[in-house]
Amino acid sequence: MPFDLRLVVFAPFGSRLSVLSHPLSVEVGWPLNDVPSLKLAYTSTATGAALLDQPCEIAVEWSVDGTVWTEAPDSRFLRIKRRGDGSDRTGLAQFELPGIVWMLRKIVLYPGTASLVDGKRAFLRATAGEILQTFIAEAKAPGREAVPGLDWDFTPTSDSAGHAWTKILNIYYQPGVDALTALQNLAEQGVCDFRMSGRTLQLFNPDTLNDDLATGPAPVDLRYGRDIAEAPDDGTLEDLASSVLLVGDNGLIKTFTNPAAAQPWGRWEQYVGAGGVSDEGTATILAQSALERAGGERVQRTRGIVLYGARWLPLKDYQPGGRVLAPGDGGALEALRVRQVTLARNSTGVLGGSLVLHDRFLERNIRLARRTAGIVGGSTADGGSGAQPRPEAPEPRTPAAPAGLVVNPLPYIDEHGLPHGQVTVSWGAVISDVGGVAMTVGGYELFMRLNENGAPWFFVTSTEAGDTTATYSPLVIDGSYAFKVRAVNLGKVGPFSPEVAVTIPDDDEAPPVPTVPQLSTRLGVVRATWNGLGVGSVPMPPDFLHVRVWMQDPLAPGWSEIGVLGEAGAILVPNLPYGADRQFRFTSIDRSGNESGPSAPVTIAAVQLVTGDAANESITTGALAANAVTADKLAAGAVEAEHITAGAVVADKLAAVLTLSTRVVAGSASGARVELNSSGLVAFNGSGQQTASISAATGAVSIVGQLASGVTGARIVVNPAGASAPEIRFIPGSGINQSRIYSDGSRFTGEATLVMESGTNQASTAMCRLTHAAGFWQAAILNPSNGEQRGGAVSAVEGQASIGWMHPTQQDQLLVFNQSGTFHRGTWLYANDSGLIMLSLSVSRGATYYQVALGFTFPSVPKVTFTAEQTTTMQLFSRTNSDLFFFDPSAGTSPPARTFHIWAWR
Repeated sequence: MPFDLRLVVFAPFGSRLSVLSHPLSVEVGWPLNDVPSLKLAYTSTATGAALLDQPCEIAVEWSVDGTVWTEAPDSRFLRIKRRGDGSDRTGLAQFELPGIVWMLRKIVLYPGTASLVDGKRAFLRATAGEILQTFIAEAKAPGREAVPGLDWDFTPTSDSAGHAWTKILNIYYQPGVDALTALQNLAEQGVCDFRMSGRTLQLFNPDTLNDDLATGPAPVDLRYGRDIAEAPDDGTLEDLASSVLLVGDNGLIKTFTNPAAAQPWGRWEQYVGAGGVSDEGTATILAQSALERAGGERVQRTRGIVLYGARWLPLKDYQPGGRVLAPGDGGALEALRVRQVTLARNSTGVLGGSLVLHDRFLERNIRLARRTAGIVGGSTADGGSGAQPRPEAPEPRTPAAPAGLVVNPLPYIDEHGLPHGQVTVSWGAVISDVGGVAMTVGGYELFMRLNENGAPWFFVTSTEAGDTTATYSPLVIDGSYAFKVRAVNLGKVGPFSPEVAVTIPDDDEAPPVPTVPQLSTRLGVVRATWNGLGVGSVPMPPDFLHVRVWMQDPLAPGWSEIGVLGEAGAILVPNLPYGADRQFRFTSIDRSGNESGPSAPVTIAAVQLVTGDAANESITTGALAANAVTADKLAAGAVEAEHITAGAVVADKLAAVLTLSTRVVAGSASGARVELNSSGLVAFNGSGQQTASISAATGAVSIVGQLASGVTGARIVVNPAGASAPEIRFIPGSGINQSRIYSDGSRFTGEATLVMESGTNQASTAMCRLTHAAGFWQAAILNPSNGEQRGGAVSAVEGQASIGWMHPTQQDQLLVFNQSGTFHRGTWLYANDSGLIMLSLSVSRGATYYQVALGFTFPSVPKVTFTAEQTTTMQLFSRTNSDLFFFDPSAGTSPPARTFHIWAWR
């Protein structure tokens, strides 16, 4: 008996009742991480029809021999929706049954016992198992006793396979949200995979549901004519884009481009809003993710499957979530992930089906979308505008410590192809002070340090009241860092959260498999050519290093590396035995050491130069008279590089002086080449553009492109590849830290501004920039992630000079000198309970008084002196360590705004 399905009826949360023997039609869909569906047509005259008159469960079972029947995962359905026509004498009824996981829609989240945050229930540092178990266990608890027959086999610490959860998160749910919505959201965010086994909910770590069946000694290979009947593809270019405009916070605006993206109608653009992101590393991750997802046509592959005579059968040999070999683009077998299985029996009883498959690029798009959501998903929250609330008392209350600190590290590749690290940090909202009294905080401050004993803490960033997520980059790959956060209320800082340490992971994604080598042989030399692309004509990623070229003797297997190709080109292999097969293949490797799988091998045999009297090695230099081979005996271009064996031309075979009457070309005569001629030495790219030259007459050297004093270690790089403008970089050794000098023509119209930048400090929190312009000079400490001044600065312009401390969000502290005198901008500090404050500001009267905020908190109340300029009726109403309150009884019912000139001394 061939592969077949049958339907078995069960009582709701009860025992097995009977088999439905005579369905008119059946269609079952098993999607990955979604609700399965069963469509069923049955007539009231058929045996067992009465079972469908009442709510019941239907299990779909499969068999290959008609004796042993198996209920696969996600194969239990609920009879809750039916449709019929009373005038139809056949009694035909149609049923649409969702998978039993649909029942999670009937479990809603209650408020719980803890305080709500903005009306939502918080799950802090929670796993998917902890969240779903909370939903189900509370629903089944005494007093509610919902879904009594629904079960689960995971825990808050381990998934259904017994593995520890790899993802933790902070998430807030509105009371009333149902468990299915929460579960599907977690799956879409890449936190878990799910399925049902009978009536038991199973959760797994992401991308671990079912096996990789595309590899190993006996892969599941679905082939045309045996397992696959048809292969329609549904493609779209709607999301295509080659340029992304990203707008973040604090003035961060960046444009990123992907030259390798398909551009049939020229440049298409896309916008990415990144609220909460102000560092360039995070912006790079978001933009590159968007560009990769929009770089080419998106294709969904549907494959019609054969169920009679097939080698591999659905449900039995593979299930949704597994990876199989199946015909991909052009019909070649590719490793594709099964996203959905659909089986259907028509009215004639014939069983057929189809698969929805995703290739590695669509799967990568899903991972990129999940990574993007993980970065920006919590960057905004309901409530909180950033405004600080009016204090309930003169002395601000101390907020409680934040809970649930989660740090998610990610690697990313910069524009130079180098790996860096980024973190997305989230924590639970603080809704009370240290005494447990409810309050609204003004914001949060995030700190970090190297995860080493005694390492100092550095301020990373601050967020507003409603924002409990922050991002930061760049960080060093494999570096270990610790983080902590605290809440701030009107300048009063609360205790820190517990520390969380993470290690920045290295990039672990291998570049694409290179295209198959293109082989040719001539005059005893094999030429192996690579076109610079991966399988499927995909471009290599920014961190691509080179392609490794491998060769083996098929009669004595054992691959050996014979060279590398850093870009599209060819490698020549001489000295191979004539007529003997050799196999060649490529692998690609990136700067992090990740290596792709091998390309398909290609076989070729070297061809002998001539046959007959000129036997092997019979023509040597000793058999040729002096000057026997001259220029007039050689056709133009007859002697090329591939005709000359390495080491064949040595000094004793050349005259003392070689006179050049034409030119010597290495490469294409009209394309990419190096050429020696009577004018000197020149090089050209594939478009015929001169890239380098050395003049024989003057010795002048011209180079278009990068000039480096070395490849690794301490070196100088002039005009580095990927730089937006010409510059000189100084690299001290290993790692990515570097300093640079460049000229900027955009700062002052018509001027060339010289800029010198240091590298970053160990924690990547500071760098120094020295700027020389015609009428401007400045040395300043900057935030390396966004270029903002955040530290000491010295500057001079034509009209004045200044020295002091500057910050984008805090009060500057400066001494300024000009022809009129010297003035101070900022706050005079105190020492040992003494100091001086001078300020001038306009204040509108409140309900009964004018409040002057000094902008600084003294250890004790400052003394205030009234001057003759002050209104005579003004009274010092009250005073605190940081505020002065003035009362003017003569101001009337419409008090004017007044300007206060305050001298306060301690």
